[in-house]
Amino acid sequence: MTMVRTAVLAGAVALAPTLAGAQTYPTKPVRLVVGWPPGGAADTSARPISLKLGEALGRPVVIDNRPGATGTIGASVVAKAPPDGYTLLHGTSNELVMNPYEKMPYNTQEDFAPISMMIAFPSVLVVHPSVPVKTLPQFVQFLRARPGKINFGTTGTGMSQVSGEMFKNLTKVDFTYIQYKGGGPAVLALIGGHVDASFSTLPSTVTFIKSGKLRALMVTDDKRSPAAPDIPSALEVGMKDFVLLTWNGLLAPPKTPAPILDRLNKEIVAVMQADEMKEKMLVSAAEVRTTSREGFAEIIRNDLAKWTRFNIKPAAQQ
Repeated sequence: MTMVRTAVLAGAVALAPTLAGAQTYPTKPVRLVVGWPPGGAADTSARPISLKLGEALGRPVVIDNRPGATGTIGASVVAKAPPDGYTLLHGTSNELVMNPYEKMPYNTQEDFAPISMMIAFPSVLVVHPSVPVKTLPQFVQFLRARPGKINFGTTGTGMSQVSGEMFKNLTKVDFTYIQYKGGGPAVLALIGGHVDASFSTLPSTVTFIKSGKLRALMVTDDKRSPAAPDIPSALEVGMKDFVLLTWNGLLAPPKTPAPILDRLNKEIVAVMQADEMKEKMLVSAAEVRTTSREGFAEIIRNDLAKWTRFNIKPAAQQ
């Protein structure tokens, strides 16, 4: 009995500093790493979120853009950061579950502590207005008549190319990828007519779709997006299995104390569920979707299992 009491006391003593630190957290600014360049979809959503999260925590939450390698560089920074809650990742499904490089600098399930999903949005199949099609069936026939000759802009081996590979698989068409360094350059290339089509995120294209600079054929979801209700869903155009959502979520380094993770989950869910934030995200064509810590971890596990069946090779980079 004495030995048991001693062991319990020793455990309590060891845990005390962690609990004390969590109770006072945070005592200084928090760094929010975004693995994408300023002005992109991830950065655009991260900025209002960081502002409101900072207000909730009582300390500034400062954006740190670390672009490169399809988001991998920024994610690596957080995976290796001290587990104290002062370095967080505004992560996306691109670098965490869809990046197919065989030798990744981190293991998504082991090297991060999921806190909550924050937003999700579909991709959209867009074509240059010069492409003589108005509907998805017309575009499929257009591609079949020109195997491998139509160029699709892509941002690399993330969502845009995963979408393309699934589209090829479901429709039995072929086309050529032209890779750009980010969503912005890829969309600009499409607007300029340098490529014919692209699977792009809805937030990065919705303005150009509404202005007529791009033509949208479908969103990769089983329902229409409230941000662009005129664009048919994949289900409506006969592609019920074509459901692909990009999500952004908040993550911490592994072994971050549970009390800190719980505090962050509580605050980010409250921040995201506020009407003001929902409206702001919807303007950017994103829907707020928050989760528990365990719920986010399950989504990551399921998505990893879903996408590992795709063998995607990097396209020729522009």
